[in-house]
Amino acid sequence: MKVLILGANGFIGSHLSEAILAKTDWQIDAMDLTQDKISSCLSHPRFHFTQGDITQQKEWIREHLQQCDVVLPLVAIATPAMYVQAPLRVFELDFEANLDIVRQCVQYKKRIIFPSTSEVYGMCSDAEFDEETSPLVTGPIKNQRWIYSTSKQLLDRVIYAYGEHEGLSYTLFRPFNWYGPRLDNVFNPKPGGSRVLTQFIGNILRGEDINLVNGGSQQRCFTYIDDGIEALLRIIENKDNGAHNKIFNIGNPFENISIRQLAEMLQQFIVQHYPAYSEKAKAVQLLNVDAKNYYGDGYQDVALRVPAIRHAREHLGWEPRVDIATGLRRTLNYYLA
Repeated sequence: MKVLILGANGFIGSHLSEAILAKTDWQIDAMDLTQDKISSCLSHPRFHFTQGDITQQKEWIREHLQQCDVVLPLVAIATPAMYVQAPLRVFELDFEANLDIVRQCVQYKKRIIFPSTSEVYGMCSDAEFDEETSPLVTGPIKNQRWIYSTSKQLLDRVIYAYGEHEGLSYTLFRPFNWYGPRLDNVFNPKPGGSRVLTQFIGNILRGEDINLVNGGSQQRCFTYIDDGIEALLRIIENKDNGAHNKIFNIGNPFENISIRQLAEMLQQFIVQHYPAYSEKAKAVQLLNVDAKNYYGDGYQDVALRVPAIRHAREHLGWEPRVDIATGLRRTLNYYLA
């Protein structure tokens, strides 16, 4: 099998590339702006990397898309602060650039595995979010943080329609707070410049207090990257039956914790297990901040986000195995050990 991965140097792309090379005999054609996270893959004979921008290298993409068996367009802006600060850039990359790739998959009859997001459910009131029945609920236009959610949701709907009316072979997967090594740069000091886990680790390393937006009462289901990648491998393998034209939540409903609990666990683990950073961790205070003051106007938060994973169990034989304590220790080992 020949797999085309766009955004191979990202968090998901780098882990997926490593797993494919380690566990299969598949070939990978890959593109990204940088290559620091895939250094272990670059010399592998089945990994063919080109450094470039998907919005510029359109002929390269067209040529390699025609030669592949399956396409994973993993390029996206997925940092919440950017939804408010640069909403048009989010739309241009996450929707417009990827729509062109979707249409090429239709034209050349190629299978696409597309990263949707748990954010498409928005402020859904269901206790568990079901891929087929839960309503997708977002806020008013002035709350610009929803441009990411709605860009992804519209692409989900376009891909589904191409499947129904033009015979496109697809799978949509919705990651629920995947985390692990290489998630973000923990040394980025900009508030909101990375996702919540790496933001907190960076705060502790820099000896900064941790800002808990709206007190950190929001709950999230954190999913370790190895579990997510195992699901992706099964999706790629099950092209003819289990995963064909389906949508999957890929998350860990058993690890539903508040953002405040996450901060407290990180602080406790670092104090107990990483003596070089223990004193800094002890000194860090957890501060309550208003969302408007932290993100600016246009932000709106979600209290709860729990995935139903019945479809992944039934069609992929998958469920998460890594608990939050194990996953956090592995992540901290990568950044701190």
